[in-house]
Amino acid sequence: MLTDTKLRSAKPQAKPYRLADSKGLCVEVHPSGGRYWRYRYRFAGKGKMLSLGVYPDVSLAAARERRDDLRKQVAAHVDPSAKRKTDKLNQCLMSAATFEAVAREWVDGRGHLADATRDKVRWLLETMAFPWLAVRPVSEISASETLAILRRVEALGKLETAQRLKQVIGQVIRYAVATGRATRDPTGDLRGALQTTKTRHHASITEPAKVGELLRAIHGFAGSLVVASALKIAPLVFVRPGELRQAEWAEIDLNKGEWRIPAERMKMREPHLVPLSAQAVAILRELYPLSGSGRFVFPSNRSTQRPMSENTVTAALRRLGYTGDEMTGHGFRSMASTLLHEQGWPSDVIERQLAHAERNKVKAAYNYAEHLPKRRKMMQDWADYLDELRSGGNVVAFRGRGR
Repeated sequence: MLTDTKLRSAKPQAKPYRLADSKGLCVEVHPSGGRYWRYRYRFAGKGKMLSLGVYPDVSLAAARERRDDLRKQVAAHVDPSAKRKTDKLNQCLMSAATFEAVAREWVDGRGHLADATRDKVRWLLETMAFPWLAVRPVSEISASETLAILRRVEALGKLETAQRLKQVIGQVIRYAVATGRATRDPTGDLRGALQTTKTRHHASITEPAKVGELLRAIHGFAGSLVVASALKIAPLVFVRPGELRQAEWAEIDLNKGEWRIPAERMKMREPHLVPLSAQAVAILRELYPLSGSGRFVFPSNRSTQRPMSENTVTAALRRLGYTGDEMTGHGFRSMASTLLHEQGWPSDVIERQLAHAERNKVKAAYNYAEHLPKRRKMMQDWADYLDELRSGGNVVAFRGRGR
């Protein structure tokens, strides 16, 4: 057994030699005078040895404690040498994994996101997170430094953006945890730390008389045929603004009166069929000679290779005199939902046409098949109703037609 006295009095020799302690622990004395702790053990029938540090930086008591920990690993059928190599590799990977590298890997791997959504997430990271976190090891990011970044966004009055940024940073770090490059997500400690905003719903017009005024204004729009057509068809199909502006001619069958939107462009990542009323088909037939030779139904005025911008319909509504508190491109969905429910159409039919996902997959498949004929009738009746509102006549609601 070794003692501190024996260790201090051990003289260096021409060649390294060892002094044994117990249970595989020994000290190796080098010609330079250095005393190095070693632990000798057998694993899978092979003799192995590990370094435990240098005496006196590592005391005799500390060396024995380290030896005992390694003996427990051997008893548990874990090779301490292999575990040490794995731990060092993981440590290297964690220290080399910067926030930017992990974030870009995470964004690129989210194939289920629509391109526009992925671009927005990438922009959010590049402008509001990377300037401060790009080269930081993702495993070392703390709650306090994350909060400091979010406070900068809050100071600009962008409260919703700060909340979204917190969510995205948390998703990146949780991905790092899942892939072995971090141990925990610190954003969970920030619950309640940020200012909150009141929920804002998309502005929409739902009073029949005012809907009629809006439709008359739309049909009097003096802009380009592409924008005018988008404005006219928006209330007839009430899809999301991004789905409308990115519509492609290949998705539309004018003879059948159908528009089939592929899953990758839908918010819920499921294909969606929009029955087209006679009025919607007429609008598209009028537009076809202008844009039908290209890919997009509503191309950009700068390039036919791109759809019109996401702000085009909103800007057109502003030109017509409607403010953001009165009507938005998304508001056509609320308009249709409100009035169709008031007029007695079954909620399941309306929700299916709005492409609100049904969590029960069996029920969703049933709803799709069962409600399609009703949806076709509803969309035509809805278009006829809008014509009546636009004419300014004495409109009688078609209550109960969907029953």
